[in-house]
Amino acid sequence: MVKRYALISLGWLSVALGVIGIFLPILPTTPFILLAAWCFARSSERFHQWLRNHPRLGLIVRSWEDGQGIPRKVRNRVILLLWVSMLCSSLIIGRLYASLTLVFIGSCVTIYLLRQPLLEESEVAAAESDKRGEEI
Repeated sequence: MVKRYALISLGWLSVALGVIGIFLPILPTTPFILLAAWCFARSSERFHQWLRNHPRLGLIVRSWEDGQGIPRKVRNRVILLLWVSMLCSSLIIGRLYASLTLVFIGSCVTIYLLRQPLLEESEVAAAESDKRGEEI
């Protein structure tokens, strides 16, 4: 019971951070929304379905969970912001070992993202129009 409430709380915190990330370019949206989906899938079917069917955030969750991948624009933005934040962190910290650690982590995450399947823009548009058709 405690685990369920902890996952629901973490899920809602992740949704809040993901929505804030829409407006703040330094805070990524996609990882927080996917974390929220993971938390909700393990704690609340109702919240999970709400997130999957959300008009703005649902595409991220559905395409990831259905194995379709991530949109090319999203992947490229994530990689760009990852490396910008790694560079800023390295400059602030100023330690060689910390910078090398950040480069290693950034390289691993970049390789992981580059190996993920891509959801092409035509598929994104089709999924959004299908979703609008279901709402009518």
